[in-house]
Order: sequence, then C-alpha cells, then structure tokens
Amino acid sequence: MISVVIPVHNEQATIAPLAHALAQSLPADHEILFVDDGSTDNTWNQIRAVHRPGYVRALRFRRNFGKTIALQAGFAAARGHIIFTMDGDLQDDPAEIPRFLHMVEQGYDLVSGWKKVRHDPFTKVVASRLFNATVSLLGGLKLHDINCGFKAYRSEVAKNIHLQGEMHRFTPLLAHAMGFRVGELVVTHHPRRHGRSHYGFARLFKGFLDLITVLLLTRYKERPSHGFGLAAMLVSLLAIGLAWPAPLWSAACAVAAVVLLSAGLVAEILIRRAPSGLPAWRVQEQLD
Repeated sequence: MISVVIPVHNEQATIAPLAHALAQSLPADHEILFVDDGSTDNTWNQIRAVHRPGYVRALRFRRNFGKTIALQAGFAAARGHIIFTMDGDLQDDPAEIPRFLHMVEQGYDLVSGWKKVRHDPFTKVVASRLFNATVSLLGGLKLHDINCGFKAYRSEVAKNIHLQGEMHRFTPLLAHAMGFRVGELVVTHHPRRHGRSHYGFARLFKGFLDLITVLLLTRYKERPSHGFGLAAMLVSLLAIGLAWPAPLWSAACAVAAVVLLSAGLVAEILIRRAPSGLPAWRVQEQLD
C-alpha cells in the first residue's frame, strides 16, 4: 500500500486538481492524506469535497504548527508500506511516482527529489542553492536538493524519524545517520499557479540553525566530547583574537559560547531520548 502525505496551508485552489492527478498516477492500493496545517481560507471545505473514505483522508489542525509537525502527524497516521511526501501547490508532478517506486524497488530506503530545473522566484532559488551547498559540505551526504518536498520513504524510515523545529528538510540526513540507503531522483518542477511561496532568506537562517542541531545529533550524539572539543577549539581561537583589543569581551564570549553550546546539546539529547508523551499537534477534525 502507498500513502501520500500532503501538508497544506491555504491551498484551496489546488486541492481538487491535486487529488485528481494523484488518483490517476497511483496504483489501486493507495491512500492520500491531507494535513491541513491551520488554513484560514476554504482549504478544509475543499478537502471535505474530495474526501473518499479509506482513499482520501485528512487531518485538520486547530492552528498553524508548521510543516515539520504536519509531516510528523502525517507519518504517524499513514498506513502505507511506502510513504510519499509532496507539496500541495501543484509544483510536484504525481506522474513521477512510478519512477520513485522503481528506485525503492532497487533497494533505496529514502528517495529524495531533485528539482534540477526550478520555476521559483530568484530569491528562493538563491537561498535554496546556498543552503544545499552548505548541507552537502557539512552533512556528509551529497544531495543536490535536500529541501525538495517530493520524497519517498519506506515506512520503517518515516516511522522512526523524530522531527522538531524545522527539521523536515533534513530527513535524508537523519535517515542516512541511522544507516538507511538514501538516493536522489531528478524530477519535473512546475511553475506555481496559485498562492505564493513561503520560503526565502528569513527561513534560510532558521534552516542553518536546525542544520547545526542535526549535525550535533547525528555526528556527536554518542560522542559529545568530540563536539565539545571542536567548539572549545573554535572558542579558544576567538578568545585569542579578542584577548588584546577586548579582553573582557573575549572572556565573556568564550564563557557564553561554551555554556550555550553545552546546554543546547544536552537539551537536544534529553529531548530525543525522553519517552514520547502527548503529540506536538492538536487535531480539530479528522476524515478517515
């Protein structure tokens, strides 16, 4: 069985055509799961209109929780052996799904789309390329477009990835760190016909902060002393540089950096290892 998880936020114009296109591309044994992330337009009514029990399902959040939480909820509710994720703006092409399935059949556990030819605003393209280059350099996984929302997961991968913050874009890194086989597939990217993009340089900054978290969790989770040692070396160099012109600032920066980095890493490890409690989202309505 195949599940397609689609987080949507104020995408009222795309729900019906996307559901129709997916129905044409998916095998008989499938489900489409819309996650309405607190839309304020007519999105939920459009989802209700295409609802088909067992085939087109939906979750509706009480407010906007963000794409990461929407995906986490979708993964938890999905019933398929293979779980696709895609955006709800019609820029991803459902006709690509058989090509993803072929790569999964070849032994890949996660297949990430690569929008080699993009139809996005200039600022989004520049921000995405800068981000992808940094992730490839630091993350140890060579992908051209880690932020592409069009992905295929074996259910074992999707069900075992814990997401928080804005870590949805790093699922290939997280899966790679757990030993899963990650691949990439060039996909068609259509121009956006409705609404507007929510991605730009402001979200790029948040992405870099989450990248630091992911690197700490994947590289130094089992050997935090190595992470602390690297941070200490960098702080020492900064302290040396400031020692003569600004000795007080040198000392303050060194202490603050060490304390913040240590507290952040310890907190992240505790959160990851803590037993799961209540979900981070609140469902207002559900269609099965």
